[in-house]
Amino acid sequence: MATITRNAKSSNDWTVNELDAYNISIVPEDCATFFGTDVLPLPDHHHDLVNNPTADEMEDDDSYLAALYMDLAANQVPDQESAVVDFVKQLLHTMGYATRAAHRHLRSRKTILFFICGEYKDAKADVCIMDDYEVLLVVQEDRRHMEVADPNARLIAAAIAAVQNNNRMRSMVGSDVLDFKEMPGIIMLGTHPTFFKIPVTEELLQAVQTGQFPPTPTVVSMHVPTLPRPAERFREGMQPLDNRRIIIAYFEAFKQFVNLLDLVLSRVLDHVHR
Repeated sequence: MATITRNAKSSNDWTVNELDAYNISIVPEDCATFFGTDVLPLPDHHHDLVNNPTADEMEDDDSYLAALYMDLAANQVPDQESAVVDFVKQLLHTMGYATRAAHRHLRSRKTILFFICGEYKDAKADVCIMDDYEVLLVVQEDRRHMEVADPNARLIAAAIAAVQNNNRMRSMVGSDVLDFKEMPGIIMLGTHPTFFKIPVTEELLQAVQTGQFPPTPTVVSMHVPTLPRPAERFREGMQPLDNRRIIIAYFEAFKQFVNLLDLVLSRVLDHVHR
């Protein structure tokens, strides 16, 4: 809302008030609307994870570690840091989100410079995927076992800060800055993901940087996976095999929004034209 007071706040201090202050809303979407299809096939290279219930039954080391961290992340202790960040990093690595061929790497608990209301603050990404200098995906943990907070608002603030960072780095290396970026994001509650597509426009960037109300609404797309036992989704997460197969298919489909193939192609073309 235009009348809400806007202050320079770090991403961890964002709430629904900041979303209203910058004309940002979140709209749930079904699978077909969010992913462009309601058929999400399993990847053909993760047989261990989709067929074996426990870590000890895994044959390859990456699947073993993913299953091990999954069990640790599912057993949260009140008022103690969980293993969710360790689990997400290992799962994204196992599923090929960050590879040597794509020149991508995973970071945990990364601090991103966040310019808001004319001041520099910090944004925190519990996990992010980066290439040489740009943030390509942000992940936040829902820490409701430790604190009262708004993970959706935190994620969106981190996404805005990530686009600021990317444009700052692009300017430093002489590349064109982006006037639009749809930043993919994930919120993890235990081992249960919720997927987001966060459109960051030049108008939104300017509004946040100057503490103004942007006339154009920003509509964030959100999808909660459809699981066999909806009432138990957060308690079960990825531990039951039927849930795990569905969620792994979601993670595989979500890769398209991180533009993995586009990056590899651009690097190949750059090499060809040198």
